[in-house]
Amino acid sequence: MKMPTDAIREEILKSGAISFARFMELALYCPETGYYETKKDTVGRAGDFITSVSVGKFFGELLAFQFAEWLEIEVRSRKSEVRIVEAGAHDGKLAADILNWLQIHRPKLFAEIEYVIIEPSTRRQEWQQNTLKSFARRVNWFADFENFQFKIKNFKLRGVLFSNELLDAFPVHRYGWDAKEKNWFEWGVALTGEKFTWVKMRQQDLPSAISHLPSALLSVLPDNYTIEISPAAENWWRAAAGILEIGKLLAIDYGFNADEQFSPARLNGTLRAYHRHHVSDDLLAHPGEQDLTAHVNFPAIQKAGEEAGLKTELFCTQPQFITHIFKKAVAKKAFANLDAKQVRQFQSLTHPEHLGRAFRVLVQSRG
Repeated sequence: MKMPTDAIREEILKSGAISFARFMELALYCPETGYYETKKDTVGRAGDFITSVSVGKFFGELLAFQFAEWLEIEVRSRKSEVRIVEAGAHDGKLAADILNWLQIHRPKLFAEIEYVIIEPSTRRQEWQQNTLKSFARRVNWFADFENFQFKIKNFKLRGVLFSNELLDAFPVHRYGWDAKEKNWFEWGVALTGEKFTWVKMRQQDLPSAISHLPSALLSVLPDNYTIEISPAAENWWRAAAGILEIGKLLAIDYGFNADEQFSPARLNGTLRAYHRHHVSDDLLAHPGEQDLTAHVNFPAIQKAGEEAGLKTELFCTQPQFITHIFKKAVAKKAFANLDAKQVRQFQSLTHPEHLGRAFRVLVQSRG
């Protein structure tokens, strides 16, 4: 069986150095052998990293309450079928938590909605279907947005389209600043013997995010200062905005705002490798065996949505978002009797030393 290492090596030997975005794509998504294709149990204490979902059900229950608040107005209007669309559902656990809460606490809404999962991997679809077998009649799967639109006649998405820790997994290009030459280069990946190594690649066409930076900022950037740019994530967000007729587009992920984009604390960018809860800066080691992830450039994502006609309703930290939902839910007696487990989960989701530190929430809408 060909491993990601083999595919990367073959491509470099055939075409020369490749971009890190291509390296990341092969390492994570190589058919049959990529990290996300073979590592089902990557989340939680036994996996490689902790997520808001792995903390417990309370995260999904709070999202379910907020989705219900947004969707019940559309259900009452009866203009068309209302959907919750989740992109990148991993093993289906978050979908199960959301659907279970809606079934118990909003049964009328639960009976009216369709839950859709956008998932290009047939293997991950199988994992999700196994997790969601008790909700089989309410859930449908599609490989991508085009497949979704093609199979549903008179398609108009009214509802909520959301992702949780998806955008950070899109391949990124790494750009470095040459302080002496006063220009940017792209970090590529080459072969030295049998080892993958970094190489500087000169690019004629630079992305606007770095080609139009003010000279005052460039004059103080240290040599080899590195940032990541993900055209793939921005294009995905535009596509998501394009299928939304009325409703909300929501992303929860770790990332930065405009003021944090350039920081002296991040000379080497935000890319990290994760394996067994250990963080590594050796991004080229063991392709397919470790997760690769970078902070989301939320200003770029927000701009992409607004250019597609969406209105930005909210951009805040996860603690602010979760606390706001919780206060509304308590006022409506949706979570009247919290147990100790839910309290601990709420603290983990919002405390700055846990998952509340770097996570951001972007909500955009149409109609």
